[in-house]
Amino acid sequence: MNAARLHLLLHVFLSAGVLVHTFEPFTTTLLVGVSAALGRTIYNYLHESCDSKWIAFNATGLELDLQSKLFGQHIASRIILKAVTGFMNNNNPKKPLVLSLHGWTGTGKNFVSQLIADNIYKEGMHSSFVHMFTSELHFPHLSHFETYQAQLQQWIKGNVTNCGHSMFIFDEMDKMQPGLIDSIKPYLDYYEKLDGVSYRKAIFIFLSNAGGDGIIQAALDFWKAGRDREELELKDLETVLSVSVFNNKKSGLWHTSLIDKNLVDFFVPFLPLEYRHVVECAMADMEARGVRPDRNVADQVAKDVVYFPKTERVFSVKGCKTISSKLDYYT
Repeated sequence: MNAARLHLLLHVFLSAGVLVHTFEPFTTTLLVGVSAALGRTIYNYLHESCDSKWIAFNATGLELDLQSKLFGQHIASRIILKAVTGFMNNNNPKKPLVLSLHGWTGTGKNFVSQLIADNIYKEGMHSSFVHMFTSELHFPHLSHFETYQAQLQQWIKGNVTNCGHSMFIFDEMDKMQPGLIDSIKPYLDYYEKLDGVSYRKAIFIFLSNAGGDGIIQAALDFWKAGRDREELELKDLETVLSVSVFNNKKSGLWHTSLIDKNLVDFFVPFLPLEYRHVVECAMADMEARGVRPDRNVADQVAKDVVYFPKTERVFSVKGCKTISSKLDYYT
């Protein structure tokens, strides 16, 4: 907040408090009311609340971010933009928006979640209405399965009660205990309300490496056939992806009712990244640091990345995940 504006608001508020002592009871009562109103105004100005001042979807911003900051993901970019825009522009959605993002590490799943949050919440990922769960951190013990179920239900219900436009991000779904995520199935369904609470305006995002092998194989087949990766479409991957995730015993989505009952709106594939995409990541990282992008440095960083298959060296093993640390070395 602008320091001058904060100083002015506090000055007015404190002045109102001082003036209370100089007037008769009727006037005093009036000024106390004014003072309380000013107090609420200052509080709301300083503290995030569940209203349009703090939550406002920027469709143009999301589109520009996906175009300029996310590389090599033409399928994911298109799905995310249409899904989020359609949902946020719908004043009466029938169910929460549920996205399941799949692909190998470093391909942009977490980054896309951040872009979505940045273009909905004024505070972005720091918003008190954006909640991140990580399997190994929040659900580490197999023996606490029932406790985690109850805690997860309470956490979702409590936060949606506080703000209907809450966002929940579940990272490392491939490491989550199978069956645990089913505990929130009622909140993702087509119910108008559950115990007086509507979940229809909430957003749930699942992030997982599960299904990544199938995505890589499809991309590799396209490459071997001499076809452009941009020719790959969702229809080429969605069925294989949903089935492989559903049948992956090591995945938190294994035989989940969320898939069985068609509550996941979109399975979003993230393709493996090629050399040119790694270069783009390095250039963007330099720009984000306030450093003039240097193609020679970006090439050095990209050449230092491990690629597969070993002979062809087509795709980056870790996507763009290690780019920032490598730039620290080269710049």
